[in-house]
Amino acid sequence: MSPLDTRRATAGAGPVAGRAAARQGAAPDDYEVFCAGVARLCPIDLRRYKRAQMERRIRTHAARSGVHGLDRYLEVLRSDRAELDAFLDRITINVSSLWRSPDQWRRIADDLVPRLLASSPRGARSIKVWSAGCSIGAEAYTAAAVIRDAAGPGVRVEVLGTDIDRRILEAARRGEFQRAMVGPAPQDALRRHFEPTTDGWRASDALKRGVRFAEGDLLAGRVATAAHDLVLCRNTVIYFTPPDRDAVHARLAESLRPGGFLVVGPTERVASPAAIGLVGDGPFVYRREA
Repeated sequence: MSPLDTRRATAGAGPVAGRAAARQGAAPDDYEVFCAGVARLCPIDLRRYKRAQMERRIRTHAARSGVHGLDRYLEVLRSDRAELDAFLDRITINVSSLWRSPDQWRRIADDLVPRLLASSPRGARSIKVWSAGCSIGAEAYTAAAVIRDAAGPGVRVEVLGTDIDRRILEAARRGEFQRAMVGPAPQDALRRHFEPTTDGWRASDALKRGVRFAEGDLLAGRVATAAHDLVLCRNTVIYFTPPDRDAVHARLAESLRPGGFLVVGPTERVASPAAIGLVGDGPFVYRREA
């Protein structure tokens, strides 16, 4: 019986049975109640994330906001839009930078792009990329810049970035990054594809034309079958429960065309690649089998 089922049974059992259940430890699970309340405020199901990590993060954030107790914090979120936005920023882990994990981008440019062009069903005329869980767009714009340079003239690079957070997608479309978010970006590539601003860099209009953003839930909605040559999903599913992580990987694999590649985070892996039509292709890379 789940905590919610236990609570319902206790509520309908009368005062004696209710006190007996309470003595047996059937106290209301405030985290479950909080998760249900958040799901009614925004399209995020916290129960799909690893509980220990997410609950600790939420309780710490609430305490730093001056609120103790998840029941009271849920009321704050219902009445204060600014605090809800701050809460979403905290739990959706919107942290990224241009050219994050440079070894991965070198592998993509030097190895994956030439192989994609050689096996392209479109005659090496285009490369279609999906940045899944794109956050502020740093990965999507980096992918566009890296793959354009590696593929050379005459190859159209199309990058789709998706995220569940609408507010973050608005920031991604602006394509603006503070200096601290540039990270290990090669200076020549940075100047070629971005423009300097007062406090950082902005994606050029030419780069933006090849990148688009859309709202998308990795665990729900339709997946375009065999639509992408390259899928990037890095440092996103590490917060999911194992069943949901595996479900996401299966959906990403379905979206790849035969010969396409899935790139995960440097410390991540796909649990059962063969079961979803993938084969390992070195560290952090999987190839869709024909």
